[in-house]
Amino acid sequence: MKETSSNALLRVMILLLLLTFLDSCRLFRRQENDNSSASTKVFPSKSYQRNYNSKTINEMVSLARSYTGVPYRLGGNDGNGMDCSGLLYCVYGQYGFKIPRISWQQSEVGKEISIDELRAGDWVFFVTNKGGTSSINHAGMITEFRNPKEVLFIHSSSSKGIKEDNLFNRYWMSCFAKATRPTF
Repeated sequence: MKETSSNALLRVMILLLLLTFLDSCRLFRRQENDNSSASTKVFPSKSYQRNYNSKTINEMVSLARSYTGVPYRLGGNDGNGMDCSGLLYCVYGQYGFKIPRISWQQSEVGKEISIDELRAGDWVFFVTNKGGTSSINHAGMITEFRNPKEVLFIHSSSSKGIKEDNLFNRYWMSCFAKATRPTF
């Protein structure tokens, strides 16, 4: 009986210590997130729905560009690493827009547009045939329209991370599938 009471008391003490430790970690994270002077590539999430207009689109293009150089990471969607659909998911999520996480699902958002209608903030989708797929498996966002044959889009390259490329590059045109204009 005495041994059972000791074991029960020990378990309760361990549980209390564990709860105290977990609670202190939660408090520490809250203080860290409230420190607005910290410099980081991960921007604080907006807690409200933004209007989807040219000002917001320009801000999102700037945010996407701030991730330039972040390495590719399959399934990633933060400053430690991102895949192509994770970049869109992260950027739009920072502004309170809920979008699907997977590129082929993202390609169903908004209105399909022709390539000659593209402007900043539009999404472009590709079938790269990597992995033997014949469905959309790569996504990016138009960042800049320089001229009819130089349209930049930002995406996550599996070899070079987040970067901008010309949509009219021979490789990208060979696997271009569609473009959409998100509507919220």
